[in-house]
Amino acid sequence: MCGFTDLRPSFLEVLLYVCEFEGPSIKEVGRACGLKKQTMTSHLNELERRGYIQRKLSTRDKREQNVYLTEYGEKFKLNLFECVTEIEKNYVQVLGEVELDRVQHLLKNFHQKVNSSRNNELPL
Repeated sequence: MCGFTDLRPSFLEVLLYVCEFEGPSIKEVGRACGLKKQTMTSHLNELERRGYIQRKLSTRDKREQNVYLTEYGEKFKLNLFECVTEIEKNYVQVLGEVELDRVQHLLKNFHQKVNSSRNNELPL
């Protein structure tokens, strides 16, 4: 991903969640990423300082903040999706669509179970 060399791997899960869900609350992001409040605050401060996100007061609850991508964050998201599309094309050439669908399903299931166990929930 050319041009986005200032991101540390630890920020990616937070940024990817905000890319996937428009305007989540800070609590939602923290819960989804399995991060403690202190770590979440640190990550959000850095992502905001680097120009990827901005926090805004919730329109529903003034005690809560939501996280949004900035214009620079939107460029990151577009670049990310272009890269993923290119990678998927390459994988389809190697595995075929049916096999790639199986692999994606297994990985999504694995990810769900890891997140469930991380949050002390029972796996689905």
